[in-house]
Amino acid sequence: MWTKVKRLFVIKTRFEAYLIIYALALGAMTRGAQYTVEYPGVGGYLLMAATAGAVFLGGAKILDAIRYERESKKAEPQKAAPRN
Repeated sequence: MWTKVKRLFVIKTRFEAYLIIYALALGAMTRGAQYTVEYPGVGGYLLMAATAGAVFLGGAKILDAIRYERESKKAEPQKAAPRN
């Protein structure tokens, strides 16, 4: 039962990753727009840029992790196979 629930929170494909990154970007840009209202001027725009940068870094890490997991699963059966 718990394994089925845990599987809901695992990103398995690049498409799922892009959906997650889109949701993160949407929230970050909304917060960035609020920063420009709360802190008018350069400070607000710097905070907005920081929120966008966080999404770029997080998105890149998510995509790299998916690629790493896929490559490690491909390499695992090759390691386990005995050579004669």
